[in-house]
Amino acid sequence: MSTPLIMFVGFILVTLIITWKAARQSSGSSNYFAAGRGITAWQNGIAVAGDYMSAASFLGIAGIIAFQGYDGFMYSVGWLVAYLTVLLVVAEPLRNAGSYTMADVLAYRLRPRPVRAMASLSTLIVSTFYMIAQMVGAGTLVALLLKGSGIGFNGAVAGVGVLMVAYVVFGGMLATTWVQIIKAILLIAGTILLSVLVLGHFDFSFAAFFDAITHVKSGGKVVNFLEPGLRYKPPYGAIDLISLGLALIFGTAGLPHILVRFYTVPDAKTARISVVWAMFIIGAFYIMTTFLGFGAATILGSDFIKLNGGINMSAPLLAQRLGGDIFFAFISAIAFATILAVVAGLTISASTSFAHDFYTNVLHHGREQRPGEQVRVAQITAVVVGIVSIIIAILLGPAFNVAFLVGLAFAVAASANLPVIVFSIFWKRFNTAGALSGLGVGLVGSLILIAIGPSVMGVDADTVVGAARHMIQSQPIFPLENPGIVSIPLGFLGAFIGTLCGNEPESEEKFAEMEVRANTGLGAEKATAH
Repeated sequence: MSTPLIMFVGFILVTLIITWKAARQSSGSSNYFAAGRGITAWQNGIAVAGDYMSAASFLGIAGIIAFQGYDGFMYSVGWLVAYLTVLLVVAEPLRNAGSYTMADVLAYRLRPRPVRAMASLSTLIVSTFYMIAQMVGAGTLVALLLKGSGIGFNGAVAGVGVLMVAYVVFGGMLATTWVQIIKAILLIAGTILLSVLVLGHFDFSFAAFFDAITHVKSGGKVVNFLEPGLRYKPPYGAIDLISLGLALIFGTAGLPHILVRFYTVPDAKTARISVVWAMFIIGAFYIMTTFLGFGAATILGSDFIKLNGGINMSAPLLAQRLGGDIFFAFISAIAFATILAVVAGLTISASTSFAHDFYTNVLHHGREQRPGEQVRVAQITAVVVGIVSIIIAILLGPAFNVAFLVGLAFAVAASANLPVIVFSIFWKRFNTAGALSGLGVGLVGSLILIAIGPSVMGVDADTVVGAARHMIQSQPIFPLENPGIVSIPLGFLGAFIGTLCGNEPESEEKFAEMEVRANTGLGAEKATAH
């Protein structure tokens, strides 16, 4: 058995043991969906960081920097500062006013059934976008590591899908949380070690390191990777970068799998402290991705990376060059752990939203038909979400850059979810019509702009397989890769105009009650079931 396979199997066994132990404590909705609200600040902070530091971060961003230098670094800046929005805007009100999902906050003072239905749809779409990116990364990584074993890209994607479903179905939020904690610790440790090895290659001289970055061999010529313009070229490059930054900074506060983490802690103070923990961990990690990306560019070169697995394999290949096959196996196992933990978090957020918001509160008016039914529906939903994600990831194939795919998920979250969350918490006049139009306009607008932009229409048809080829055309209608700069204002505008067109006095009457609860936590210990 190869070293990578041994490490993979070892991690899987450890996480399955955690899942088995968690399954014994996951009876009841509160335990299954929110880990009994018993997660401490440091635990939740590390788990939040684990949720956020996905395959897009470790594999995709390192790859973008390795291929596109300074522009790739600028790509990562938005990811680094995004948690300021979460800390300052949503963490405390969300924990105080909700129970299991973001729709709990919206339904607190709006008509619950239509709002929950739209919020559940948005959650499923954003989670699926994000999850597909992780599955593509998993398939590429595992297929390369286990080359010759008979496990190809499709088999690797299916294997990851089965494991993530097992974590969620049997262990619930508690198992998912501990898988994320272990993964985050491993990822930070591996990234620190790899960064030290990169600096060691240049005798720990920053001058030598940055001199090498200005003389990178790429495509048969020497390129200065500290100069902008390799990715964001005129005429739309600067606008595209701003658009991406907006999507990342505002999208984080609307990501369902991040928001559900704040329901696992006992109170709002713990939620705030956990965000501070997460910000320190995430900040350190994204600073170190620059060493990984520029290290891969200077030590390996983009031509070598292209021939040995492609852009998403920049960091693992760098580990192999600097630390040998065992370190390569260790870093690859960390990347695998990263993917498993994030897809588990995405799956439980999607299944929780469907079971709690749509099935229980929309179809059955907030009443469970039988004891434990809400949990069973969530488990079935997790299986369905897993199957759909596996199929789409296989159709797209291994060529899609995972950081790029996740950037689109952020744009959808920022355009659909954030406007209605912000207005619901801070605008007294806001009503159900505004929530529905904001979610609808943000969701549809961002998806249409993605579909007619270079993200889809500008992709080389030879890089995708199967049915996805029929979606590809040569000339994009919308010029920006990330639609955030247009779709986010559209979402806010849709929510604003929808509110003005509606009239809901009872929503205004409940605003004061919600404001007190959101800011003080009064009554937050009681689960809301609207």
